[in-house]
Amino acid sequence: MKHYQLYTDDLLLTLLKKDDEQAFNEVYNRYWKILFSIASSRLRNIHAAEDIIHDVFASIWKNRKNSDIRSLQHYLASSTRYLVFKVIRKNAYAHQYTASGQDIITTFELENSLHNKYLLEYISREVDTLPEKCKMIFKYSREKGMTNKEIALEMNITSKTVENQINKALHHLRFSIKKMLMFFF
Repeated sequence: MKHYQLYTDDLLLTLLKKDDEQAFNEVYNRYWKILFSIASSRLRNIHAAEDIIHDVFASIWKNRKNSDIRSLQHYLASSTRYLVFKVIRKNAYAHQYTASGQDIITTFELENSLHNKYLLEYISREVDTLPEKCKMIFKYSREKGMTNKEIALEMNITSKTVENQINKALHHLRFSIKKMLMFFF
């Protein structure tokens, strides 16, 4: 069984080009709530936001073979914002936000930046709540980029212990982030 949750966005994009449906499912599971939040916060219409998210992911799948996406997260967020703008223009609600399209873009960029900053701070706080050994192993892995083998040698433990502790940390972080996101929905 493949552990798609552990794969990088770049690897998922490569697998998508090879028609890997599980990679697509992981991209969807990883990003749909964030994209839905972007769309629904601007449109204040759940059905329109759901339609936009559906269109974004349908486009990803449809164009998977010939897409040249450099940053999956930015691509998805930009696609979502573009479709939000399109809906706003279509419904003639743009005057409620600002008179200038540049102001709308600046507002979205600022909002996105604040969301990212908050999420990174939240993750950092959650990492600090991990048991000391687990936290140290996780930081060696993520912040210092050490391999499981290097961490095992550094801490005089087995590679399997390192792997278990990293999985424990990732499980804790996924659970905490899901709980936080559920609070917003």
